[in-house]
Amino acid sequence: MIDEFTQSGKRIYKDLQEAAKNQKKCFAILFDPEEHSKDTLIQQVLHLPEFTTHILVGGSTATQTQTQLTVQILKKNTDLPVILFPGDYKQISKAADGILFLTLLSGENPEYLIRQQIKSVKQLQHSGLEIIPTGYILIDGGIKTAVERVSHTQALPHHDVERVVSTALAGEYSGKKLIYLEAGSGALKSVSTEIIQAVKSAISIPLIVGGGIRTPLKLQQAYEAGADLVVVGTAFEKGEF
Repeated sequence: MIDEFTQSGKRIYKDLQEAAKNQKKCFAILFDPEEHSKDTLIQQVLHLPEFTTHILVGGSTATQTQTQLTVQILKKNTDLPVILFPGDYKQISKAADGILFLTLLSGENPEYLIRQQIKSVKQLQHSGLEIIPTGYILIDGGIKTAVERVSHTQALPHHDVERVVSTALAGEYSGKKLIYLEAGSGALKSVSTEIIQAVKSAISIPLIVGGGIRTPLKLQQAYEAGADLVVVGTAFEKGEF
């Protein structure tokens, strides 16, 4: 599958659409620029799982310099698409292939509904990055996440499946091309299969799921529930994948 997702210009979203249509599951490793030195980053790239199709780069409080250096190192050491997953408008690097243009749908803080997006426009307008509008929905993962602390919002509870589905549909109806269900970095529990199934059944765009997926079994369960792209970060850093 790796060969199918090598750098190909602005085709990241089209490839994800095609993969979802054909039920070809995708897998991404998330690198937090704050967590890696150059040497450790290179070593980890050399040990990516063979089924990895994408690389995400981002963190809640990473700096622009950290983001830029991380992207540059990754681009030199892999042909996989490198996609920005920013926690702040400053976390943009033209060296990447694309960016998830995030809207924090699960929160009501205007800073992350529209203000951060407006602040990013000058950097993105002539960047050459493939910009992919993404509805980001934080689900309670059993701990207070960095996203909650930084955004001053609360995650949606697991038991309120109807609200999660309505939030995802609102994202699609407002023009998002991806929905990202996230339990948060280091989550104690991952997004439930019930939520994944319900959201996947309701939306018609690709579904990303991440946070708290620590084992191949959890990965398989997320795929079987309907995830098109699963993102793993902490578990990979700890050698669990």
